[in-house]
Amino acid sequence: MKGEARKAAVAAYKERKVVGGVYAVRCAASGEIWVGQWADIATIQTRLWFELRRGTHLRKDLLEAWNNHGEAQFSFEVLETLDDDTSPYMRASALKDLAAHWRDKLQASPI
Repeated sequence: MKGEARKAAVAAYKERKVVGGVYAVRCAASGEIWVGQWADIATIQTRLWFELRRGTHLRKDLLEAWNNHGEAQFSFEVLETLDDDTSPYMRASALKDLAAHWRDKLQASPI
């Protein structure tokens, strides 16, 4: 990508809407579920899978399940999203509360 096309792509990326949300990572083989929240729900699966593939994820139980059962046994699911008009402070608080709610509901571990 050169010149104007690159500038246009960068501008489009910067102008995209960032939507926060709560997500679940499920292991079909073990039945385990992990729930987390992230300010930009569209980007978190890529980050998680990258960390898990490299063996650098901080949640040792999640990493151990990944290594034992393999990537094919894992799925990613967006559980709930927030409106993008929420202030950053309120968004962080709301995401934390929503993640706690979903962890209780699904009897899941935190990410």
